[in-house]
Amino acid sequence: MNPDIAPEPLIFVDLETTGANFANDRIIEIGFVEVDQQGSREWSSLVNPGTPVSEFIAGLTGITSAMVSTAPRFEQLAPLVLEKLQGRLFIAHNARFDYTFLKREFKRLGIDFRAPNLCTVKLSRKLFPEHHRHSLDALLERHAITVGDRHRALADAQVLRDLWQCWHELLPAATISNAIEVIVGRPDLPAQLDPALIDDLPEAPGAYAMYGQHGNVLLIKRSTNIRQQVFAHFAPGKRETALVRDTWRIAWREAAGELGARLRELELSAATRKPLDDLCSWQLIQHGEGDFRPQLVNSRDVDFSLANDLFGLYMNRREAIHALRKLSEAHRLCHSQIGLGAGKPGEACIGFKQKTCRGVCVGKEAVSLHSVRLMMALAKFKLSEWPFAGPVALIERDEFGMREDYHLISFWRHLGTVHDEAALHDLLEIRSEIRFDPDIYRIINKFLKAGKVRVLPLPRP
Repeated sequence: MNPDIAPEPLIFVDLETTGANFANDRIIEIGFVEVDQQGSREWSSLVNPGTPVSEFIAGLTGITSAMVSTAPRFEQLAPLVLEKLQGRLFIAHNARFDYTFLKREFKRLGIDFRAPNLCTVKLSRKLFPEHHRHSLDALLERHAITVGDRHRALADAQVLRDLWQCWHELLPAATISNAIEVIVGRPDLPAQLDPALIDDLPEAPGAYAMYGQHGNVLLIKRSTNIRQQVFAHFAPGKRETALVRDTWRIAWREAAGELGARLRELELSAATRKPLDDLCSWQLIQHGEGDFRPQLVNSRDVDFSLANDLFGLYMNRREAIHALRKLSEAHRLCHSQIGLGAGKPGEACIGFKQKTCRGVCVGKEAVSLHSVRLMMALAKFKLSEWPFAGPVALIERDEFGMREDYHLISFWRHLGTVHDEAALHDLLEIRSEIRFDPDIYRIINKFLKAGKVRVLPLPRP
C-alpha cells in the first residue's frame, strides 16, 4: 500500500438506517473498508434495528424488514465494530451522520465511543473549491467512479475508498494532508483542559461557554459549528491570549439550527443575565374622551405575555423614563401630558418653554390630536400579540435531517425543547410557571415574522 494513500490506519464507513433522525432511528446495515500499510480489508453486516423498515427506506436501499429480522442486533456486533474502529481515522461522506449514529448506538450500551473523523464532503470542498456540488453521486460522476449497489453500506464504503485513491492520483499527497489537518482540527489544548474535548466537541449548531478556574464565565457565544469555533480560539496565533490562558472548562449545548442556538445561548448565560424583577413597559391609559396617556407598568403586576397594549421593554424604571423622554423630544410631545413633568393644569411644561412641545399643556393643541401623535410615536415599539390560540411547537431540523428540535412556546414563553412530538405534552403540564422573558420574546418574534421555522399548533393544556 502506498504510504501517501494511507499515512495512518484508515476506515471508510457507511451506514444504512431506518431514517435520518438520530434520536429515534436505528442502524440497519454497516459497511467498513479498512486501509493501512498491510492493504485493504472489507466487512459488512445487516443489523436488526428492533423496529420495522419503512417502505421508503426499503425502496431506497433494498433492505426489508424480513432481511433484518434474523440479523444480529447492534449490541451483538458492538465488540467487533469497536475493535475495527479503534485506532483509525473514521472517514465517511457527511461523517457527522455516520459518526453520530454509531456514537449513539454505543452510548445505549454504556460505551463512550470517540474517534477522529473526516468528512469527504468537506474534504472535496477544500480540494476542489471550483465545484459547487459535492454529494456522493456528484463526486462519482465527476471522477467517473462506478458503483454496483448504491445505497448499500459496503458498496458505498468501497466507493469512498476509490474516491480517496482517485484524489491521491490527481493531487499531491501534501495538499490532501494539509486539507485533512484543517478539517479534522486537532489543536494543542492548554494543559489545564481535558484532552477529551478534541473528540467530544460536536460539529453542530448550538452555544458554548468558556469558564475560568473558579467557574467564572469568560465567554458565551452561539455558533453554527461549535467544534470549529471553539478550536478557532486555540489556533497557534491565539495561544498566548488571556482567554486561552484562563480557560479551565468548556461547556456546550447542541441545537438543530439558528433558533435553537440562540435559545441555548440564553440558557448558558442565565446565571450572568440581569434579573427581570424590574422589567417594565409603557401602557396607554384613557383618562377621558380622546385623552390617552402612558403609564409605566411592571411585569410583577401585569403578565406581559398576555397583555396586548404594551409599548417597549425596559429593564428598569430609569431606562423607561429615559426612552420616553427621548421620544417626547423627537415628536414634540408634552412633558406634562405624558407624565414627565409635575406642572399644574394649564401651566406650560418645560418642553413648551424649550419649544419642543406644541402646547397641549396651555391649550394650543387639542388633547385628542396630542393623543394621536403619541400613539403614532409609540406604534413602532408596540409589543406583538401572541398570534396563536394556544401554545405551539417551533420545529427545526438540522442540515442533515439528523436532529429535530421541538421548541415549545406558549404566549412568548419558552417552556423547553424536546426531540419528538410525544414529549411536548409533558412540558405543557409541568412548565407553565415560566415568566415572560424579553430576550425570548424578541428571538421568537423575529423568527415567526421571518417564517424561518415550521409551526405546529398545540391544544391548550
